[in-house]
Amino acid sequence: MAVRIVDVTDSEGFGLIPPCADPGFDHRTCDYWEDADRGSKASRASWLETQAPPPEPARAGAFNPFAPDPDDEAVNPFAPARGSAPAFNPFASEDDPLADNPFAPARPARPAVGADAPRKLALLGRGLGVFGSYAKVLLEDDEPAAYAQFGPLSAYPRAQRTRDLYPQLPEAPLPAVITCIATTATARHRGHAQRLVEAVCDDLERRGFAAVEAYPERAAPADATSAATPEFWLGVGFRVAADDERFPVVRRELE
Repeated sequence: MAVRIVDVTDSEGFGLIPPCADPGFDHRTCDYWEDADRGSKASRASWLETQAPPPEPARAGAFNPFAPDPDDEAVNPFAPARGSAPAFNPFASEDDPLADNPFAPARPARPAVGADAPRKLALLGRGLGVFGSYAKVLLEDDEPAAYAQFGPLSAYPRAQRTRDLYPQLPEAPLPAVITCIATTATARHRGHAQRLVEAVCDDLERRGFAAVEAYPERAAPADATSAATPEFWLGVGFRVAADDERFPVVRRELE
């Protein structure tokens, strides 16, 4: 049995995400953790379609009686020639795409998913340029067997909302979070989920995080939750940081 773990950073990796054990749910269309108010774990086939963003409608400007006639061919000797590159503006903001300093080295393009990516892939790709990947897939003999979703706390408003319910949780250092850990029904009891969690924790430590949290649900059926059980997390080095009859918080300090 050959096992390898890949990051979900593009459409190829996105295509490796395994199906949920319960067909009513879908990792590829879930926005439960990203949308604290309307997020859903449901399977939504329309989300898997790639669609180019609609073109922005043309905006009709207000009539300006003092504006020059667009058909007027009067020549402005101080205006740059049409088709030429814009002049360097030393007062432009850094966000201005025209503020390009010809004397500074060109900045490398940050990785990003395409504008026509499925919605979930776009969510997973939000932090590629700064944070890195938000998901990993474990492959067993090149077949997807387990899935994990993770990232900074700021990427998952529902995790932040859950955390706000427990004032005893430490405010610093703020943790990274693992929102989802799931194994396919046919690949269970082989240690894949534990191996994937270890890989995620090692990755988060390299990215500079000092702690990671997860938000399991007690007494939930195995196929109905992607956050596992408290017992699972205790078995991979986490401790109960805030106890609750249904939704405890588990935490692991990263060395």
